[in-house]
Amino acid sequence: MPTYFRCKILFDEDGADETLNAEHVGADRYRLENIPFFALGVSRYDVVEAREDTAGMLTFVRVVEKSGHRTVRCVADESRTEATHRDLVHELATRGLRCEAILDKYFTIDVPPSVGLDTIVEFLITRGWRWEHADPPPPP
Repeated sequence: MPTYFRCKILFDEDGADETLNAEHVGADRYRLENIPFFALGVSRYDVVEAREDTAGMLTFVRVVEKSGHRTVRCVADESRTEATHRDLVHELATRGLRCEAILDKYFTIDVPPSVGLDTIVEFLITRGWRWEHADPPPPP
């Protein structure tokens, strides 16, 4: 049985400069464990290829296998309160979504394959949240 270990992978494309937690799943292959805030085109549980750079840091090379999860980012405007942020996180959790926040202003949402992406987008729009696809689905 293979031995799995947890590590961090640097995403340094398009100014992302973010490290994500991952689990080693094979030769230069890692499954992402958290929701990206800045890295584009990747989502939770995607399997990526990463290699050590000259400093010994694992650095993203490419996506090997998409997980079916999607990442949506949203930002709170100045009129939103901390209670509003908590309500958003709670409402998303009741819909089976995981959400992470930075400074109670920037949110990243993991949309699993079992939840319709359009449903979540409509939910955010009707509540006045500014949002964007950080890992949009492929075109039909």
